Amino acid sequence: MSAPLPVFDGHNDVLLRLHMLQGEPERAFLEGRGSGHLDLPRMRKGGFAGGLFAIFVPSLEEGPGADALMEGATYDIPLPPELEPTRAQRATVHMASLLFRIERASAGRVKVCRSAADIRAAMEAGVVATVLHVEGAEAIDPEFHMLDLLHAAGLRSLGPVWSRPNLFGDGVPFRFPSGPDVGGGLTELGRELVRRCNRLKILVDLSHLTEQGFWDVARVTDAPLVASHSNAHAVCAHSRNLTDRQLAAIRESGGLAGVNLATGFLRPDGRRDPNTPLDDVVAHVDHLVEHLGIDGVGIGSDFDGATVPAAIGDAAGLPNLIDALRRRGYDDASLRKIAHENWLRVLERTWA
Repeated sequence: MSAPLPVFDGHNDVLLRLHMLQGEPERAFLEGRGSGHLDLPRMRKGGFAGGLFAIFVPSLEEGPGADALMEGATYDIPLPPELEPTRAQRATVHMASLLFRIERASAGRVKVCRSAADIRAAMEAGVVATVLHVEGAEAIDPEFHMLDLLHAAGLRSLGPVWSRPNLFGDGVPFRFPSGPDVGGGLTELGRELVRRCNRLKILVDLSHLTEQGFWDVARVTDAPLVASHSNAHAVCAHSRNLTDRQLAAIRESGGLAGVNLATGFLRPDGRRDPNTPLDDVVAHVDHLVEHLGIDGVGIGSDFDGATVPAAIGDAAGLPNLIDALRRRGYDDASLRKIAHENWLRVLERTWA
């Protein structure tokens, strides 16, 4: 049997899952305990060669029944309140530390990467290439001291907001059916955050921003536009997905959209249902390729943060997605671009 095609993934939430475990989370990741979607044994089995590892601090009050609401024909899940900064900073430091501890305990099998050259070298050596990403900038203070510290530690990608509001802007609610134009955009502090990320060569992630926030970033940034884990609104009319006009702007900038495997953002009916066919994933890839070109599409799985199709299941099932795309007619060169080459190209341009 041939080795699986290497995949560089634009988004996962394994650090949050491990952060919430009792005991030794590093060992749980490196040895594999069968829970969640990601651990080193399953990543190796499925060709998961690296990706952006998100730090996400959950709200204390998520709201009852959110999962059940996403299984209805329509839904509009209330946004949680803003996060308290001290709690956000404490949890962010803990999760960043956890990634560094995994690297130390891995005996060279996992590396925290700070450049595209680091990623390429790790992938060529068969080492999992991890990149520190922050999803929602609640841990960043108005004077940006924490941004400097996190960048020095290895932060190379940041989403200004998750779906709840913060000092830097508004995010989209989990609403179906709905367009993404559902709230305010970036604040002045948010625009300054984008400028500082540009200077530090930190990727600014557009996923979870409102449409107004998307255009605010587009007006400020000098880097490619990237939505690490967002799908096509024309295929699934969820507020989290991108309109064709947004896709046109990403293409014009030489940027990228990572296909999100969360079923609620894949299915035309917007339901959170593991019995989602891989044809629904392929339909989003087709639409994104049509509007972004083959060089503008990657994978942003949302592993450990979403319900994914049962036909994929976890990281070990990534070859099933690649096989579905191959059956659709994507050749080997195109599959390599979607699986990892497009991400590496965009990261090289952003971090140069």
